[in-house]
Amino acid sequence: MRHMISILIENESGALSRVAGLFSARGYNIESLTVAPTQDPSLSRMTLVTIGSDEIIEQITKQLNKLIDVVKLIDISESSHIERELMLIKVRAVNGSREEVKRLTDIFRGKIVDVTPATYVIEVTGEKSKLDAFLQALEEENIIEVVRSGTTGILRGERGLTL
Repeated sequence: MRHMISILIENESGALSRVAGLFSARGYNIESLTVAPTQDPSLSRMTLVTIGSDEIIEQITKQLNKLIDVVKLIDISESSHIERELMLIKVRAVNGSREEVKRLTDIFRGKIVDVTPATYVIEVTGEKSKLDAFLQALEEENIIEVVRSGTTGILRGERGLTL
C-alpha cells in the first residue's frame, strides 16, 4: 500500500541524509521526496512517499521517530488529504503541433511558461495520475525533457502537522 508520511524535521545539514540513510539501510524504497523550510526557519517539512504493508510503515515511523532531527511525523495517507505534484515539461512545438500542444495544455489545465520558436515549457500540477495522463497524451517524440517535483500533501480540515 502507498503511504505519504509528512515529517517536521530540524532544518540542519545532514538531516535529510539521515532520513534517506534509514530507508536505504533497511532496503526500503522512497518513491517520492520533497523538502522545504516551514514558516519557522528552524524547521523543514519533508513529505515522503513509500510503499509497504502497514507493519512495514509502522516500523519505518518508529525508526524515523528515533532520529534526533525528527520533531514530529504523521502518515497523512490514513486521513482525508490533498496531494499535488508539479511537472515542468519541455516539448518540441513546431508548425502544426504548436496548436495541438496548446490544446492539450488547456485540457489538462496546464500553463505554458516559456516559449521559443521551436519549444514550449509547460507547467502542470495535480495528482500523479493527471501528470502521467498528460505525458501519455503528448507525442513521445516531441518530449525533450521532464522534471517532476515529487508528491507533497496536506491534511484536510482543522488537523495539521504542527508543534
